[in-house]
Amino acid sequence: MAIDDATKLAYVDVLPDERRQSTTGFLICALRWFRARGIRGKRVMTDKGSGYVAKLFHKALRMLGIRHIRTRPYTPRTNGKADRFIQILMREWAYAIPYRSSDSRAADLPRWLAWYNHQRPHASFGRRSPAQALAGTT
Repeated sequence: MAIDDATKLAYVDVLPDERRQSTTGFLICALRWFRARGIRGKRVMTDKGSGYVAKLFHKALRMLGIRHIRTRPYTPRTNGKADRFIQILMREWAYAIPYRSSDSRAADLPRWLAWYNHQRPHASFGRRSPAQALAGTT
């Protein structure tokens, strides 16, 4: 998952693993997705997982001119928006209704994510959605 720091607009994809090819591919897809919405990435914050410290991931960031920031270990506040989004994702999507399988849950993700980005109100934005917050910032 990737979350825009200013608007909380979220991009999520289900990956087969967290290896360098998957994390780097996700990075490229997320940056394209955000760019299509008028958001240009300047910095990327990740943990120190092997997929994010891999040379391939660093090379992609360097080629794109994006600064890599790492979360501080055991310091949740450095990654608060992502942690909060994960809580919302789990409570309102993953476990909100029973799914027949993990595949059916994954198939429902785009629907839920569209609702989150375009309709779910956020108190920090005066009950506006991330997409509405984005429209107000441009």
